[in-house]
Amino acid sequence: MPCFRGEYLVSAEEGLAQRQWRPQIYRKCTDSAWLILFFLFWVGLVFIMGYSVIAGAAGRLVFGYDSYGNVCGQKNSPVEGAPLSGQDMTERKHVFFMNSCNLESKDLKINSIALCVSSCPEEQLDTLEDVHLFAKNNGSFLCVYNLNYVNYTQSPSAASLCPRLPVPPSKSFPLFNRCIPQTPECYSKFASVLINDVDTLHRILSGIMSGRGTVLGLCILAIALSLTMVFTFRFITTLLLHIFISLVVLGLLFVSGVLWWLYYDYINDLSIELDNERENMKCLLGFAVVSTVITVAVLISIFVLRERIQLTVDLFQVTSKTISSSPFLLLQPLGTFFILIFFWVLWVAVLLSLGTAGTTEVTTGGHVEYKLLSGIRYMWWYHLVGLIWTSEFILACQQMIIAGAVVTCYFNRNKSDPPRRPILSSLVTLFNYHQGTVVKGSFLITMVRIPRTVFTYLSNTLKEKNAYIATSINGTDFCTSGKDSLNILSKNPGHIASVSCFGDFMIFLGKVFVVYFTVFGGLMAFNYHRELQVWAIPLLLVAFFAYLVAHNFLSVFETVLDTLLLCFVIDVETNDGSPEKPYFMDQELMSFVNRSNKLIDSRIRRNRKSLKNEDGTELQPIVR
Repeated sequence: MPCFRGEYLVSAEEGLAQRQWRPQIYRKCTDSAWLILFFLFWVGLVFIMGYSVIAGAAGRLVFGYDSYGNVCGQKNSPVEGAPLSGQDMTERKHVFFMNSCNLESKDLKINSIALCVSSCPEEQLDTLEDVHLFAKNNGSFLCVYNLNYVNYTQSPSAASLCPRLPVPPSKSFPLFNRCIPQTPECYSKFASVLINDVDTLHRILSGIMSGRGTVLGLCILAIALSLTMVFTFRFITTLLLHIFISLVVLGLLFVSGVLWWLYYDYINDLSIELDNERENMKCLLGFAVVSTVITVAVLISIFVLRERIQLTVDLFQVTSKTISSSPFLLLQPLGTFFILIFFWVLWVAVLLSLGTAGTTEVTTGGHVEYKLLSGIRYMWWYHLVGLIWTSEFILACQQMIIAGAVVTCYFNRNKSDPPRRPILSSLVTLFNYHQGTVVKGSFLITMVRIPRTVFTYLSNTLKEKNAYIATSINGTDFCTSGKDSLNILSKNPGHIASVSCFGDFMIFLGKVFVVYFTVFGGLMAFNYHRELQVWAIPLLLVAFFAYLVAHNFLSVFETVLDTLLLCFVIDVETNDGSPEKPYFMDQELMSFVNRSNKLIDSRIRRNRKSLKNEDGTELQPIVR
């Protein structure tokens, strides 16, 4: 790798001062130690993945299992010492408890025998003859496997090998594919034991798997909403921007109102005291409070910045022109998206394996129990950091590629002959020299996202995208690039920051729009099974996924915008427009900045006039 071979000189201007801005002149490997650290971190992740897959059995969590070590809906391998294990349960996809009306639990172990059956009895079975007829007509055998259904009414041991009578009517529910009794008295007892006495991790994981279809649908919704936002910002007009802001405002108010209504409905309709319901109610309260705070903050921000709407339209049109000069910039997020999807699927699969990592133990009667490996299961914290860090790394790579492509196009003297393959060139530069910088930046951002209150100052100082842009320009390490970009922006008046502020705010509104309506759709879907599902974690995962998808697609505009403005500041700093030092910027960008400066200067003058009293004298501070 070039990172371990030294430095690379782009042009003959090597003698420039180290602290001077040097657009695309000098290139060297940056933050190599962090790249090694990231490699070692992933060695740990791979160990967790491998061990959890070997020791875990995600199929048990997804499909459910019986008391003899068989996973329902699958072909099984025999367990030594368990004669009824190793059976082909391909056609038997539901878990049936033989004593569903009188379940008891001790040390997270249920006293009833569980069987894999092909269908749940939807009508009450009062006698063994009814059980026999149900097996004959439906091919679903409710007695222990070693008792043939023709002997249900004849065998003297049928009373102990068949379910306790009467068998209540039941329906299958995706929570471990269990047959849930439908009579009120049985349902209450069944749910309280089966849900309250399951450990928290299994309740969370079962909530994810039981709602996996809903989660997938919500992810597709997030993608569709993100693509809609891309289309909106790409072809934005004043009317379209007004419509977008109106939809965001109405959507925030509507979602917040519905959240409070659902919470009120929860506290007044607790049919039974289940841990799931209590956890969901707390989650709903949290969502409602956060939604209300965000709504108020967004409404205040929109009111304060309402006069800059036309300026924002001009800003996005300038950004769209840059994207038009390199149209493949809009396709680049698709590659990032597919990489994120692959990583997320792998991450969820390992999480399921972590939750079921254990060894089999054969007890009396040939029953099989699973002894959970608590040590490996609690490594999910390491796994969680891996999720955030790796996701940020993938997104940071995208930001570096886009920033590098825009920098290449901006600092090109011959505007009539744009550089060829700027995206590919930026990609090669990233992987040859700046992977360590991306690793370091994504790690610091990960640390900011977890304990945000502690690292707020660090977040405001580094401004990760500006640091990546400065690295693309100068080839310096992450912290140096962050400091350089902060210094040069601080030398300029607040005009540039003010211009980019509302543009970034509009992009933020686009992300809020995607996340809000995705989460709202999830709340509506999960609310139908409020008592049997812990949907807080699935909903948070969906919200995180929706944010990543929206950030992935909309960061094209965000990165291009920030790159253009930082390049403009550097251009003004290093050139004066003379024939000896002409500007790199095109006429349209210069015209936009001049218009924005005039607008902001006129607003400042109006504010100064408002500080004068009615007689026209300016208010002065009191001197003691």
